[in-house]
Amino acid sequence: MKTYEGANVRNVALIGHSHSGKTSLVSAMLFTSGATQRLLRVDEGNTITDYDEEEISRAMSLSATTAVVEWGRTKINLIDTPGFNMFIHEAEMILPAVESALVVVDAVSGVEVVTERIWHYSDRFALPRVIVCTRMDRERADFARVMESLTGSFGRTVIPVQLPIGAEKSFAGVVDLVKMQAYTYEVGGNGKAKVGPIPDNLQAEAQAAHERLIEAVAEGDDALMEEFFEKGTIDAEHIIGGLHNAIREDKIFPVLFASGLGNIGTDEILDFIVDYMPTAVERGTVKAAPTPNNGEPAVRKISDSEPVSAFVFKTISDPFAGRISFFKVYSGVVKNDAALQNFTHNTSEKLAHISAMQGKTALPMTELHAGDIGAVAKLKETLTGDTLGDKGAPIQYPQVTFAEPAITFAIEPKTRADEDKLSNGIHKLMEEDAMLRFFRDPQTKEFLIAGTGQQHIEVVVSRLKNRYHTEVNLKAPKVPYRETIRGRADVQGRHKKQSGGHGQFGDCKIRMEPLPRGGNFEFVNEIFGGAIPRNFIPAVETGILEAAQRGYLAGYPVVDFKVVLYDGSYHDVDSNELSFKTAGRIAFKKAMEQAKPTLLEPIMTVEITIPDEFAGAIMGDLNSRRGRIQGMDNKGGKTIVKAEVPMAEMLSYGTDLTSMTQGRGSFAMEMDHYDIVPQAAQEKIIAAAKAAGGAEEEEEE
Repeated sequence: MKTYEGANVRNVALIGHSHSGKTSLVSAMLFTSGATQRLLRVDEGNTITDYDEEEISRAMSLSATTAVVEWGRTKINLIDTPGFNMFIHEAEMILPAVESALVVVDAVSGVEVVTERIWHYSDRFALPRVIVCTRMDRERADFARVMESLTGSFGRTVIPVQLPIGAEKSFAGVVDLVKMQAYTYEVGGNGKAKVGPIPDNLQAEAQAAHERLIEAVAEGDDALMEEFFEKGTIDAEHIIGGLHNAIREDKIFPVLFASGLGNIGTDEILDFIVDYMPTAVERGTVKAAPTPNNGEPAVRKISDSEPVSAFVFKTISDPFAGRISFFKVYSGVVKNDAALQNFTHNTSEKLAHISAMQGKTALPMTELHAGDIGAVAKLKETLTGDTLGDKGAPIQYPQVTFAEPAITFAIEPKTRADEDKLSNGIHKLMEEDAMLRFFRDPQTKEFLIAGTGQQHIEVVVSRLKNRYHTEVNLKAPKVPYRETIRGRADVQGRHKKQSGGHGQFGDCKIRMEPLPRGGNFEFVNEIFGGAIPRNFIPAVETGILEAAQRGYLAGYPVVDFKVVLYDGSYHDVDSNELSFKTAGRIAFKKAMEQAKPTLLEPIMTVEITIPDEFAGAIMGDLNSRRGRIQGMDNKGGKTIVKAEVPMAEMLSYGTDLTSMTQGRGSFAMEMDHYDIVPQAAQEKIIAAAKAAGGAEEEEEE
């Protein structure tokens, strides 16, 4: 592939709700540009950007994938992103690497929940956006309705720069409202338009839309406004420059129309990207991450003349090629075999065989200029979020931060051979998936895997099997209950044992009382006069802590209590640390009998985003899960419900929410606090724990 300077590079992300047509649109653009020899289709499983086995079998994008289009003298780096809510972090992750986005909206469905979410993520990066209404050839596709949905969600700055010619099966092309010409296509053809006059039935509508566009472009530019008032219009070349600036400054969000499957309008989209969307160097500068001493972050100019720096925005783990790192060159020129410093981990890396990735195919490059995107295999220490650069000019770019995973499963290998391979496979998947977690619960001793939802975890399990030949079983994790006390106790713990020779003797008196939630444990020594020798007092505390860790009611750790050691006795010969540790354990158990023990459960804060029509069903469901509604908000036709719900009731919520909302709901959840379990539920938990304990004892026997 040819080398391009940053001014001739466009980096564009395709973002939007699942099944809105992003991958089909990329396929159409690749075919129209000549990058592929035929129009590849999602339902045939042969598209460039959905090449993973899981993506092909599920007919949906699961990770962000790059594709390259050469259009005229411009290189366009396209990044196709997932639109399913459980994989939306893949779209969020790549936003720092692009200068603009195509927001793909289904012309039938209009703006959907994930489109709104990723739109708000784009706001954080002040990312210029162009809206593409795809599937205009579908039944019930409607220009007026989709425009109403767009302006209702994103405001009056959403302005059509095209009009569709026809609709549904008669959709044949578009009217360009800048050039005021019609572009018509052969359905399923090569994507090259036939240029002609605007159809008579669209003349009046096109003229009115052209005038609205001119007004919108002139509104943010004094010189254009003056020209508009003088002439009543703006010259075509001035419209192009003004529209380019308005898009770059987020003053206008243009709307285009297309069909990926029919390959209608794709050449116009490619022209629009080249003519109107920001170049790879147009941002000018990029800020480094804040410094630890709160000084002003360093700024690097996006220029070939600056020292080399690059940001790794994505990593994939290929079973054959190994680790592949995708990077954005922020400054300088990266050449083959360049030796760069990883400033995140303070290690050196050699970039052999840099390339541009066409899906899974590497297109060799000799060098990449500032603003361009590339990939390199087999870096030793480099992972997603790392910064590489010239050792003599250190800089570190900010990493994208994500919410914590919403769901956790216990994971266990099926065989001993799987057990040996599990850790290696999981950690390779974690390198490429920022939302995947793998850890061991110190309380339950289970290995846990956490992700954004059940389908996310199922994809991970499938990849473990297909890529790394590791099979596992998933099961709901044990809820990390705790135990505590609600009353006070004053008890004596006495341990005496005589069996020839030296015996054992320890005696302590303690008071136990509850602490506020989150108080954990407090030990107070009030021994006076040597009733217990000083060197044995830590043993009493250790015995109490060991007993508390094993629990009293159902085997869960006891928390939020205070123990005051105020008296005791000892024997000159028979007393030792072990005796007083045992006495502490005995005292703890006696105190628990008197101190009104109870179970605590983790309570999650949950934020659920749903279309308005599902609000009633969701509220009723949360009540059935012992949830407490904390508030409701309404935004853009969506209801946001905030609630506190016990973790035990949320283990399968991702699947249930998908079912209740036809896949249109999403939620975020995180641990908030512990609270007392209702008595009826306590009895069931205690009975289950005793039954499990009995079964374990039988196995040991």
